[in-house]
Amino acid sequence: MFDSRFKCAVAATVGFCASGTAQAQFFDDSHLTLGLRNFYVDRDFKQADAPKSRTGSWSQGFDLQFKSGYTDTPIQFGLDLGTDFAYRLDGGKGRSPDGVLPVETDGSPVRDYGRANVAAKLRYSKTELRIGDQQPNLPVVSYDPTRQLITRYQGAVLESREVKDLTLTAGRLWGITGRESSNSEELYLWGDTPAQSSDGLNFAGATYAFTPQLSGSYFYAQLEDIYRQHYLGLAHKMPLGGGFTLKTDVRYYNTEEEGKALSGRVDNRTYGVMFSLNKGGHTFGAGYQRMLGLDTFPTFNDYAPAPYLINWSALGFVKPGERSWQVRYDYDFAALGVPGLKWMARWMEGNDINLGRQSHETERTSILSYVVQSGALKGFGANWMNIGVSTRESSRYEENRLALTYTVNFW
Repeated sequence: MFDSRFKCAVAATVGFCASGTAQAQFFDDSHLTLGLRNFYVDRDFKQADAPKSRTGSWSQGFDLQFKSGYTDTPIQFGLDLGTDFAYRLDGGKGRSPDGVLPVETDGSPVRDYGRANVAAKLRYSKTELRIGDQQPNLPVVSYDPTRQLITRYQGAVLESREVKDLTLTAGRLWGITGRESSNSEELYLWGDTPAQSSDGLNFAGATYAFTPQLSGSYFYAQLEDIYRQHYLGLAHKMPLGGGFTLKTDVRYYNTEEEGKALSGRVDNRTYGVMFSLNKGGHTFGAGYQRMLGLDTFPTFNDYAPAPYLINWSALGFVKPGERSWQVRYDYDFAALGVPGLKWMARWMEGNDINLGRQSHETERTSILSYVVQSGALKGFGANWMNIGVSTRESSRYEENRLALTYTVNFW
């Protein structure tokens, strides 16, 4: 247990240590945590002409974060700051790049890398403005938590929940620090170069719960001088009786170039639908996605994810003209009296890809995870992911990822 003097010492490093009621909640509601992540990845290429037979690494990550409460003032103020760092335990030039560790100019992975983050936050009533480090999870921009260090963005985001059942979000992002980088850079499209960077991403959107079973979202995004994008999503849950519930997700994107078109033509329209049938610990899913237009669905540099796509995964299934589908099964072992243990298995397939030739790709994924629910190791997590990918014209590989996680809560 850390006393108030230690909290004050931590806060003093950011120049905010004072007495009085205005600052009391800033300290009393603060949290200091250290996230530990031991991560192993191995990708075994199966095709005969692979540049390398295997890639991968083993690393240890540390994520120290201080999150303040808010001052007891009419406009409340808070501050979040921290640092994340990763150290390579195993893996060399012969197994790099692996999608996890940054690479030196000679092609070898770095021994360690890290970055700092800071964000000021202002709150009035149920509206909050956050300026600095961002980890958005929105249809038009999302971070990636699937490797060692997460994707971080730099910008300003405003979120308001003043109206019951309505969430309004708006913001501007001007930088990104990818999962394989220590440095922030401007936003541009995956596959392009920094010379084609945008000045920033502007976005606004609304999510409204029409009923407890039906919600809808609309977002607009403008990556300045590259593209403008519209998103529409609907989610519905329907009790079917007998303990069955059917969830339906429908999502649509329309993206085209704008302004100076620094990335050239952007012509993509995407729609997808996902049905999930649940009873007890069982969930059965089936999804379909279609890419329309002449171009691939755009994603940001450092392969920042687009998880709101119905069929987003290791492959992405975002190529021009692609029709893709998936079948999925999830089981929550809490139904058998083992809370914290979950398993997911999924098959995805894409056809009719138009890249000057017709193509075909498949991916199977299995994820087994467990989080300790009580005792001295409460919160300790283990996650094993197995991925098998086959793309007709380019590659076949088998990938395994193992992550062990634990969070130390200092206060």
